[in-house]
Amino acid sequence: MIKIIFSDMDGTLLTSDNKLPDGFDEMMAELKRRGVIFAPASGRQYFSLLKSFPNYEDDFIFLSDNGTLAMQNGKEIFSQPMDSSDVKELLKTSEPLKNVLRVFCGKKHAYILENQNIPHYTDGFKIYFTSSVSVKNWDEIEDDEPIKISFYDPEGFAAESIFPKFEKFTDRLQVVLASSYWTDITAPHASKGTAIQNVQKILNIKPEECAAFGDYMNDYEMMQAVGYSFAMANAQPEVKKVAKFETASNDEFGVMLGIKKLMAEGLI
Repeated sequence: MIKIIFSDMDGTLLTSDNKLPDGFDEMMAELKRRGVIFAPASGRQYFSLLKSFPNYEDDFIFLSDNGTLAMQNGKEIFSQPMDSSDVKELLKTSEPLKNVLRVFCGKKHAYILENQNIPHYTDGFKIYFTSSVSVKNWDEIEDDEPIKISFYDPEGFAAESIFPKFEKFTDRLQVVLASSYWTDITAPHASKGTAIQNVQKILNIKPEECAAFGDYMNDYEMMQAVGYSFAMANAQPEVKKVAKFETASNDEFGVMLGIKKLMAEGLI
């Protein structure tokens, strides 16, 4: 029987207009009644996830920043910070990039430079990074552990404009396309899959007692860490290849349909 369900947010659980699917609260109540934990697993900041689920802080397990931070009942249960020397090298490498937003993601806040002026993204930034601070330079950041460095292309060509610039780091860091706009870099071996494996150990849950839903390459390892993996109809081809099942798109409420399928088969 499935004991926990992990779900990506953007392109997976949320619709294209950034809304939860119809019937979400009713489904969460039914999962709770059946003793199943729901766990958002996202590239988003922890505080952004809390804002999306204001009534579920004590019910959900939150895997934020591509699994580099796991929180339950407002407390950290797992994290995988980055080495400060790697962070400095990444930010130095990013300096020549034009019209690219650079984000230092810490456990407490997300940090951006005051002089970064990326058009069309002021409002969107707050969706993903609810707790953010502007700094004059990166050296101003104190008393916060880096867990992810993110780069944003406002034109949606991150695969061409950003990702190739950091491929040289793939032998020692995790460099993934989180969407057509974002490239995320985390500590070596850090991923949603690694976070799930740690949650499984903490809760004494087996992979075959877990399900997961995802759509992009930062969900790739997550698909491999659970017994029941669902790729969205709108998922990247590589994610569909590694997932065991496929469900409808995010705009067709594919996560809800996938959970209903598991219920109908007596797995929940």
